[in-house]
Amino acid sequence: NSPHELYKKIKEKNDLEANSARIVAGFCWPWSEPKEDGTLVKDVVIGDFAMTWEGKEVGRKLSPDVPPASLWPYDPRSVDQIGSIYTIQGFEFDYVGVIVGKDILYNFETNQWEGHKENSADSIVKRSGDKFIDLVKNTYRVLLSRALRGCYVYFVDKETEKFVRSRIET
Repeated sequence: NSPHELYKKIKEKNDLEANSARIVAGFCWPWSEPKEDGTLVKDVVIGDFAMTWEGKEVGRKLSPDVPPASLWPYDPRSVDQIGSIYTIQGFEFDYVGVIVGKDILYNFETNQWEGHKENSADSIVKRSGDKFIDLVKNTYRVLLSRALRGCYVYFVDKETEKFVRSRIET
């Protein structure tokens, strides 16, 4: 029901068994360079919820307390960071919390998925022309399929959530 609740669930799972749970999100928020002191900017902001992406390894040096993106799947501290499509590919966790952003929305009037490049921070995908919606769908397919035991999902857009729920609840 909220990104706070999603984080709480993932944190609880990870506390029971280290490195068993992670949060990931669609690339709908910028990924800033680390601050001067090497700490991370809380780029993923949804209302009063704010978290950092994984530690960017190019540019400024990371603080010793910040695991780099290459160690995101392995470092237990990474439960306090959000992973992207670029760091989770090829990894599975027992539990994954997925934040579905506003780069893809379901339109009930047209009964179709719509891609929204203006809500994407992924410069490569944004330049994909007609392939944008297919690439974003694939991103979420990958994010949603990284959990072996359970997947929690938070939708920023409540209409899209309503559509997905209509397809999974009986």
